[in-house]
Amino acid sequence: MAWDSTRVVPWGRLSREWLVYAVVMIVAFVVFLRDSVNGGSVLGLAASYPLYMLFGGFLAKMGYQRKTLRDIRSQAREVRTPPPSAKPATRRPAPTKRTSTGPSQHRKKNR
Repeated sequence: MAWDSTRVVPWGRLSREWLVYAVVMIVAFVVFLRDSVNGGSVLGLAASYPLYMLFGGFLAKMGYQRKTLRDIRSQAREVRTPPPSAKPATRRPAPTKRTSTGPSQHRKKNR
């Protein structure tokens, strides 16, 4: 898709997504890197916000839009529920000795 300056950029959604990322990274810093966290780590995390917003805004202007959890759940619900006019599935009959999958498939004939 091409650049379209009239496309709306979901700035609020991008900010919430980055905030979740930042919280996860802070927890990871505290749990796993407790001794080696310094000002550079925190500064790098803070610098990731404008980069994430610029990249997300660029992708939104190009036409990329990720599905929300609500969209994914509604699609899964549509797949699970069959349409009301659909017939119930019929079961296959049990194999007999006249069918190719019956019990006498490999028996030798008596002559």
